[in-house]
Amino acid sequence: MTPPPYVPGHHLLDGRTAVITAAAGAGIGGATARRFLEEGARIIIGDAHERRLKESAAALAAEFGAGKVAALPCDVTDEGQVDALLELAEEQHGRLDIVVNNAGLGGTADLVEMTDEQWSKVLDVTLNGTFRCTRAALRRMKATGSGGVIVNNASVVGWRAQRGQAHYAAAKAGVMALTRCAAMEAAEFGVRVNAVSPSLALHPHLVKVTTPELLAELTEREAFGRHAEPWEVANVIVFLAGDYASYMTGETVSVSSQHA
Repeated sequence: MTPPPYVPGHHLLDGRTAVITAAAGAGIGGATARRFLEEGARIIIGDAHERRLKESAAALAAEFGAGKVAALPCDVTDEGQVDALLELAEEQHGRLDIVVNNAGLGGTADLVEMTDEQWSKVLDVTLNGTFRCTRAALRRMKATGSGGVIVNNASVVGWRAQRGQAHYAAAKAGVMALTRCAAMEAAEFGVRVNAVSPSLALHPHLVKVTTPELLAELTEREAFGRHAEPWEVANVIVFLAGDYASYMTGETVSVSSQHA
C-alpha cells in the first residue's frame, strides 16, 4: 500500500515558537521541523551533527524565510547545550511555546552480550536527554506563566518486546513514564506534556543501522503492509502541539499500524 497524499498546512501553529531536538536530516525530527513551518510556527532546531544541522537549517530558511528558522548544535547529554538551545528561542522571539524532544539513540545487542557502555549510552541520550530537555523547558514555562506544550518521542518498543532492544525499550518506556509524571506536575502552571509512540517510520539513517531482514520483518507486522513516512508521525506531533489537543496531557499516542 502506498502512502496517502501529503497533507497541506492549516495554520495550526501560527505565531508559535518551537524548539525541536535532533531535527537535522530526513527522520521524524526533520519532518517535524518542516511540518511546524508549514503550520506557521517559528522554529529553533538542534542536533548533535553540526554539518547536517547547518545544511538543514539553510535549506529550510531558503524555503520559509530566514526569520522563521534558527539552529544551534545541541548534544542532549550536555545540560549547558540544552539550556543554550532553549535560550536562543527566547532571545530571538521572546517566548517558548513548544518543545519537541526527538533525540534518541538505538542499537542492537542481546542482553547477555550488552556492555555497561552500550546500555548507558542509549539511556543517556534517549531517556536522560529527554529528562534534561523537559526539565529545562518546564523551568522556563513555569517562570513565564504563559503555558506551553512539550511533546516527547517514545516508541512502541516501550510497550512491546523486541530481541536486542532491551536498552532502547527501557529508555522509551522511561520516556512514557516521564511524560505522565511531568504532565501531572506541569498542569498546575498550564503546560501540557504528551508523547508519540511510533512503530516503523523509515528514513535513511535507520536503513543504515538496521538489516534488510529486520526491516522486512518489522514491515510485515504493520497492518498497512508498509512503514510510516516520517511526516505521518510529524502530523500527530503537530496535533499534540496545537489547540485541538487542549485537554490532553500525560498521554502517549501510538502512531502505528502494528498488529503484533
